[in-house]
Amino acid sequence: MGVRIAPRTLVVLVGASGAGKSHWAAENFARSAVVSSDALRGVVGEGQHDQRASTDAFELLDLIIQRRLARGLLTVIDTLGLDPVRRSVYLELARREGFRTVAVVFDTPADVCKARNRARAHPVPPKVLGAQIQSAASVRIEGFDEVVGPSDVELVGGEMVGAPAGVAAQSRAPVTLRFGLQLSSFGGSGPSFAARLAEIASVAEAVGFSSIWVMDHVMQIPQVGRPWEDMPESWTTLAWLAARTQTARLGTLVTGVTLRNPAHLAKIVATVDVLSEGRAICGLGAAWWKHEHETYGWEFPPVAARLDLLEDVLQLLPVMWGPGAPAFKGAVLSVPETVCYPRPVQEHVPILVGGSGERRTLSLVARYADACNLFGDPSTVAHKVAVLASHCAAVGRDPADVRVTHLSTAVVAGSRREVDAAVARLGGGDAARDRLGAGTVEDQVGRYRALAEAGVQTAMVALPDVAVPGCLEAMGAVIEAFPSTPGW
Repeated sequence: MGVRIAPRTLVVLVGASGAGKSHWAAENFARSAVVSSDALRGVVGEGQHDQRASTDAFELLDLIIQRRLARGLLTVIDTLGLDPVRRSVYLELARREGFRTVAVVFDTPADVCKARNRARAHPVPPKVLGAQIQSAASVRIEGFDEVVGPSDVELVGGEMVGAPAGVAAQSRAPVTLRFGLQLSSFGGSGPSFAARLAEIASVAEAVGFSSIWVMDHVMQIPQVGRPWEDMPESWTTLAWLAARTQTARLGTLVTGVTLRNPAHLAKIVATVDVLSEGRAICGLGAAWWKHEHETYGWEFPPVAARLDLLEDVLQLLPVMWGPGAPAFKGAVLSVPETVCYPRPVQEHVPILVGGSGERRTLSLVARYADACNLFGDPSTVAHKVAVLASHCAAVGRDPADVRVTHLSTAVVAGSRREVDAAVARLGGGDAARDRLGAGTVEDQVGRYRALAEAGVQTAMVALPDVAVPGCLEAMGAVIEAFPSTPGW
């Protein structure tokens, strides 16, 4: 079985001159990830062939390796890799930074190496090459996590390393998982916006997304795009989507409690629930983006005060949607008369709380919410689910009553080459592959299987290339691998 290489991996290429190391590295890794002694001779000397610059080149190579590993960046060392002392130095640097180590050994036939060398403008002296070939034939690689040949390596995102095992497990004993589409960007601007959004929603339902979510921001956040990109108001957009969808639940991920009068928010949510015939979900959070508040003239209290307000809103909304119109008085919020007509269609509009703060936010989820929304890899999710369970136990609530949702980004394609092209189109390199959650359909099945095993029941997926034809259908192939359960 091949080795799947992810970020936080140090790859050392081992082989004689002419073995094909540099060509292979250029085909499989971003240029920035490859640290080449030959290339650095060209920086500090008269050219890549300038052996007099070797000492300076290797000093610079060592410095670059140290700095890349300190930043957690995938690093490929393109030297001969035949010196055991230098390999041991690389291993020590990798261990210090918690990197996985992979040696890729090129056992290219001697006659091929010699032929390639003769064809070079500046060939390695034959005696030197002969010594390299002899050394490569007898090299012993020790201490690396993996020692493989070049045909056994596959470049993947960090969460995809264990995907094959997850795919096999899902095929053997399928676990259930539902999927929601989170729209954080809308594929550009212009007069075709409404038509484009309608098409996205229609295809999303058709391929199996059980819910559609929008961010509650009035300007694009810096993590996603530029401030002048289209960012429609969230609840208006959900009301519009209600008329263009049939089955998908509709919600915000998540509404900041500082952005609207809370009683008015209850009215807005109830209206969307009526217009969608009972498909609204109310996502709530304490808000976080100070710049947005300042730009629109909203108050941005300290985090403790925002969490106090969130707790009041969590208690107010069910009262607003319930029978009668009693007064409400919370810690910081007072409503003299909780009037809300029409009532929601649902007997109980689900409330989801975004955020995973272990002391306060997950405690609020346990006491008041129907769902939480988490981030992170499976181990992080499993830990947060355990913390939530402890909060539920403290208030006498069954943790099974709280739906666990998870938000992540995904770039999905049918083949590794298509994945690489999509990452490049989105302006990313090896590090971006991990940030974007890029992988094949099989990679994503394994990834989401691991999240389901960690406790996730609904996986909310942000697709950076959602407006690209075929993107939603590719994610649909992932959804097909997971049996659905009732609900969202």
